[in-house]
Amino acid sequence: MKFEHLLSVVNGFGRFQIMIIIISFIGRFTLPCHFLLNNFIAAVPSHHCDLSALDDGSLFENLTQEQRLTVSVPVQEDGTPSFCKMFPEPQFQLLSNSNDRDLVTVPCQNGWAYDNSTFKSTLATEWDLVCDQKGQNKATTTIFFIGVMFGAMTFGSLSDRFGRKPMLLVSYISGMLFGFASAFSTSFIMFAVLRFFTGFGITGIVIVSSVLSVEWVDIEHRKLVGVIDSLSWTFGYCMIPAIAYCVTDWRQLTIAVTSPLALAILTWRWIPESARWLIANGKFEKANFYLQQCAQMNQKEEFGSKITPEVKRKDRSHSYLDLVRTPKMRRLALLTGIVWYGVASTFYGISFNITGFGLNIYLTQFVYGAIELPAKLSAYYLLDKVGRRNTEVGSLLGAGICLAINIFIPRDMSVLRTVVAVLGKGCSATSFTTVVLYSSELFPTVVRQNGMGYNSSMGRLGVSLAPLILLLDEVWRDLPQVLLCSIALLASLVARMLPETRGRCLPETIQDVEDGQTGYDMASVIQTLKVGCNRAHYRAAHLTADNVPIVPPLRGC
Repeated sequence: MKFEHLLSVVNGFGRFQIMIIIISFIGRFTLPCHFLLNNFIAAVPSHHCDLSALDDGSLFENLTQEQRLTVSVPVQEDGTPSFCKMFPEPQFQLLSNSNDRDLVTVPCQNGWAYDNSTFKSTLATEWDLVCDQKGQNKATTTIFFIGVMFGAMTFGSLSDRFGRKPMLLVSYISGMLFGFASAFSTSFIMFAVLRFFTGFGITGIVIVSSVLSVEWVDIEHRKLVGVIDSLSWTFGYCMIPAIAYCVTDWRQLTIAVTSPLALAILTWRWIPESARWLIANGKFEKANFYLQQCAQMNQKEEFGSKITPEVKRKDRSHSYLDLVRTPKMRRLALLTGIVWYGVASTFYGISFNITGFGLNIYLTQFVYGAIELPAKLSAYYLLDKVGRRNTEVGSLLGAGICLAINIFIPRDMSVLRTVVAVLGKGCSATSFTTVVLYSSELFPTVVRQNGMGYNSSMGRLGVSLAPLILLLDEVWRDLPQVLLCSIALLASLVARMLPETRGRCLPETIQDVEDGQTGYDMASVIQTLKVGCNRAHYRAAHLTADNVPIVPPLRGC
């Protein structure tokens, strides 16, 4: 008996499923905030060498701040003071507009002075992560997403072994504890380590809650749930610039975006375990309990069909090795892994580049978040109209084209470059919304969490490399755009090789995938039920064209 048949009895989308979505939304809100947190806590404000050591009580003391910079700091080609160089002694002759090109300069001797008008404090100002140390500042993003990558693999495996609900609680608690602890770091090394474990902990939230939501809804509403879940990211992307604008200290900002996890822990008790996972693992009594609970909350007749081992039997435990044991599973894992890498690398490559267009970073980040709303609403329409595969291919292609266009737009046309980047961000948001739902439908129940964990880790590998790709602008100004464009186009071609899942049952076993069976088409089921409802014996069992048994509907067809 397919699990979708049981859902047709207890209602595959009612109050019970809405409760799951709302509770999951609370915990998921903090994820996009943490994912983009480094855009603000690692921001590098305008700075120059600290000149306090040059103030020896002589003429220097009577100069204005602008004059002090003139005689102490060389200017760059664009006319602004150098970030990393200074004169060993005040060059008072420069007050008469003399040329400073032939003067001797040295690296900053006494640290830096920072412009605190935008940020009260950041990682850069806290530990002087500028000039020769700026690589460490960028590395914090990579370190965080490496933690996310390993966490995805760990939670994916553990949630398939111990269940979705307990692993969700572990993710809530570990993410909150490490997130709060990182805000009290006393050194950069301590912060980097705690940031790694923060990423490791919170990644379980997204891969567990996404699968849990999909496993509790019927075929017809899977795309709706996928889009609603992704809107929690949109909400977080729009809120993080507002929160960062109000909270300009990096420690307080870290605490602020971690705090919602406390509420998520309090609401966790109402999250149900996945009945689909319970049945697949032979836990029939618990599955009956949650299905009864679902039927009661959805105001259906009491669920009376007891699930027995004869209905669904667990063959053995599964692991990540099952993703590569058989030919079609190997192919599926390879293709989805490449697509996830491309989607995540493109999405965050655009998202992290909020200072590359010469506009206000808060406004740019907000617009990046706001464009996701129409993008994800369009995904809701496209997922059924053109299918999962075509939506994924088209959105990645659109993102790649936008990245390519920006290569040829002059740098001084910052507004136009931002508009094109926002369109690319919208396309990449559509691709991310699609790939989460699409991949959860491709993998069978027995290894779905393993598959999502593997895919998520591949995506986080792409995210962790995105900041390093952006650093390549020092080699060639447009090299990051060229690489991100190439990655998006390659992922688009690979996505074209995946099978379509629109209107199909979720595969339950690895054999379903190897046999090319993803269940029955929804249209045939609806037609069968319509025929049954017009007959006196409509409560008798019906079969689809593929001879798949369907649990007959209750009264009220």
